[in-house]
Parts: sequence; C-alpha cells; structure tokens
Amino acid sequence: MSQVRALVLERQHELALRDIELPLEVGPGMVKVAIHTVGVCGSDVHYYTHGKIGPFVVKEPMVLGHEAAGTVVEVGEGVTHLKVGDRVCMEPGIPDPNSKSSRLGMYNVDPAVRFWATPPVHGVLTREVVHPANYTFKLPDNVSFAEGAMVEPFAVGMQAAHKARIAPGDTAVVLGAGPIGTMVAIAALAGGCARAIVADLAQPKLDIAARYQGVIPVNIREKSIIEEVRRLTDDWGADVVFECSGSPKAWETIMDLPRPGGAIVVVGLPVEPVAVDIAAASTKELRIENVFRYAHQYERAIALMGSGRVDLKPLISETFTFEDSVKAFDRAVEGRPGDVKLQIRMVE
Repeated sequence: MSQVRALVLERQHELALRDIELPLEVGPGMVKVAIHTVGVCGSDVHYYTHGKIGPFVVKEPMVLGHEAAGTVVEVGEGVTHLKVGDRVCMEPGIPDPNSKSSRLGMYNVDPAVRFWATPPVHGVLTREVVHPANYTFKLPDNVSFAEGAMVEPFAVGMQAAHKARIAPGDTAVVLGAGPIGTMVAIAALAGGCARAIVADLAQPKLDIAARYQGVIPVNIREKSIIEEVRRLTDDWGADVVFECSGSPKAWETIMDLPRPGGAIVVVGLPVEPVAVDIAAASTKELRIENVFRYAHQYERAIALMGSGRVDLKPLISETFTFEDSVKAFDRAVEGRPGDVKLQIRMVE
C-alpha cells in the first residue's frame, strides 16, 4: 500500500482532497498508469449527493472517478501489448474471467465485477493507478487524453447502438440530451442511422447535440415529441427509441414513438420502478433491450474516434485542475443547462 493524494468521498455531501492508502504494486499482467485526465460522471455526482446508487452504498471513504486516460509508467510481467510511455485509457470494470457471464461474453453483468468508484472499490481521481493490462487500451496519436477520458461514457453509447441492431438508414429517437444521451445519438449515427431525433427540456444541451450532422433537436417544452416523430416519419414511427433520460415520465408515452416492430433501448435508469404498457408493446411487437454499462466496446469506440468519424471534443464543457476537484463536483451538482461533460486534469 502507498500513501497517495486523491479526491475522497468521506460520506454523503462531504468531499476531501487528501492522502489515502491505495495499492500500487504492479503484479503480473498489470500496468501502472499516471493519470492525466478524469471525467466527472453522473454516478460520481450521485454518490456525492445521495451516498448511494441502488444497492451500492458508500459506507466508508471512497476515491471517486472512473472515466480516465493517462500514460503507462510501469509494466508487469507477461504484458506484451503495452510499454512504458504508451498513452492509454482504461475500462473501469474488471469481471471474474471464469464467471458464467464472462464465458457468455456478457462480462458487464457479472455480479462479481469490480468497477472503479462503485462501493467499496476506489476510483482513479489520484495521480497513479494499477490496472489489468487486458482492460487498458492504447490511444491513437490523434486522440487526446481529454478525448481518451471520454471513451468510457461513449462506450455506453456504443453498447446502446449495438443492442438496437441498427440497419442503415434507420431513424432513431433519443430521449435526453445529457452526456450519455448525446453520445448515444452520436453512436447511433455512426452505426448507420440516417438521423437521430433528440428530445430534451434544456435548449443549451440540444444546441450542443445539434452540432452533429444528422441530429434533429426537439425542445419538449415547446413541441410534442410524439407529434414531431409522427411528422418526421409520416405517421410511421421511429425504428429505434433510446430512453436516456431516466425520467419515469418518459415511460408514460414511450410506446407511441417506435414503429410497429421497432425497438426501445433502455439506457437511463429511473430511481423508482415505472409502469410499462405491456399491451401497447405487444400489439406493436416492440423489442425492448436494456443496457448496463458495456462489453467489448472500447476498441470499437477508440477506432471510431481515431478514424475521425467521431469527435467528442465539443462535449467537453470545462476542465478543472486536480486541486480544484471539489469545485468541479460542486459545479456538476449545479446541473447547469449548458454543461455536458466536466473534466479534471491531474497534471500541471
């Protein structure tokens, strides 16, 4: 164990930038990474404000942060695909490779997965971390550290697009223009959708999403999303609907949005159980898919970013220094309409 400086969630509503003991020994198959940039995720903020997410409860001090990129500074025995000096990003969830979920290729739903900044596992808002090399991915030269730290949330969008089974030319509806919703729209367009109708209450977020070719923004304070989808699809409906808001209200009318035989992909997680109109889903033969994090998406996400087809830089709203980490989280708690992704740069 080593004493390192980190951003620690002491308990609900209390953050501290202080020294804490973390394991930094580099064993076989592991790499040590000097962290450069960490994104502030909604789950990090939720632990700060609520102290828990579902069954995951903060019972003791925990280092926050799981969206990260940095530089390899030490390589363990047996690691051949990475070397000191490589610029990398890291997949934060480590499953049991021998679990039934992993053997089925669904390692993201492995009950034994250890995910950064999910109690009781520490996150990476600290100078250095040790991580399995198999879940550490080299960044292309044209992808910055800031973009590398965006691979984690973009992988959620990639997983959603994969679950949607998109066909070229499809029309998508995305409910919610937050960081995940916007990245889902980007992934859906990269996956073959001709257009993505993005709905939200916050015009500044819609304006950011609308920078991407193929995005059609709809402010639901001013227009009915149902009427807009009907108008844009000649009363047929969307091929796929991505629910990214997490709002229970979205489920009151969501069955009106997809076409017969279409799909609903659930990305946002409501805090409380919601009522689902099974009869409406049945009579339209709708397919309902669920997304929990991601599996096998990092390399695909990085390839799209490296090719230049996906540019996530417009989603970075502001970058804070490590010393201003608490300010970054307090800013995130404000929920400013124009903020999409806040990041913390760990190096001077």
